[in-house]
Amino acid sequence: MAPRHIALAVLVAALWGFNFVVIKVGLEDVPPLLLSSLRYALASLAVLVIAPRRSMPWRWIAAVALIIGVVKFSLLFIGMDVGVPAGLASLVLQAQALFTLLFAAAVLGERPRRLQIAGMALAFTGIGLVALQADGGAISVGGLALVVLAAAAWGAGNLVIKRAGASDMVGFMIWTCVVPPVPLLILSLSFEGPAAVGDALSHPTWAGVASVIYLALFATVIGWTAWGFLLGRYSPGMVAPFSLLVPVFGLVSGALVLGEALTVLDLAAAVLILAGLACIVLRSTRSQLSLATKRRSPSVQPSAARSPSTS
Repeated sequence: MAPRHIALAVLVAALWGFNFVVIKVGLEDVPPLLLSSLRYALASLAVLVIAPRRSMPWRWIAAVALIIGVVKFSLLFIGMDVGVPAGLASLVLQAQALFTLLFAAAVLGERPRRLQIAGMALAFTGIGLVALQADGGAISVGGLALVVLAAAAWGAGNLVIKRAGASDMVGFMIWTCVVPPVPLLILSLSFEGPAAVGDALSHPTWAGVASVIYLALFATVIGWTAWGFLLGRYSPGMVAPFSLLVPVFGLVSGALVLGEALTVLDLAAAVLILAGLACIVLRSTRSQLSLATKRRSPSVQPSAARSPSTS
């Protein structure tokens, strides 16, 4: 990769890692479901600029939008609001890679490789270490469970994205921003109450407004556009490993900005989860590279190749 593109990949990881700090700050002034609704409402305006023409059927857009935009982010925002630090949330949410493998095995019959199984074991052990600290003050059992469920929803959404087979991933993901605002607002009015929603909207704070802008513009629009650009220029095997930096930036920014303390168990959990994710990501991307190479290369010698008319 060109140095400027490496810098761009690191920048995206930093934007997504710091995203968890911004969520935590925004939740101090805006209810979680309303915060998610406002984020998507603002991000959906990017459709007019980036992808004015819809390239995917509505059924795929709606499916991904509901699973990831509504379910995943509702669980994540509520979990963080109930009691999960920003840094640990960024780490635990990466369990989406584990759930993606499990769902792919159960639904698509894709058998995980031994290295991936080892990675799953390491990552789940790390999450177990985080769970040992639940209800110890900063982490609640309910909040941690919701973040894990958010990771599971993300894993399910990944399978839907794969089945959709979008050729323009940036345009596809930008269009999914159009669907969540209304369902999230309805959920917010139903569960958080008209009074809480009205108070947040009628008495906006600088922190709340800045959080919505960051979540919509930097984490969603700029982050996905840059990531899609990199995937369009390079193979997934070169781009995907940079996602491992997201929880690193999340943990560091949580400690520096919010003063979140990292215990010995936190650090041990981080090492185990990141090592497990590395096993999963590197093995998965290596398989994709191998498959792509086979598709570009003839599988048999020219003398034994079948003619185009019989293939």
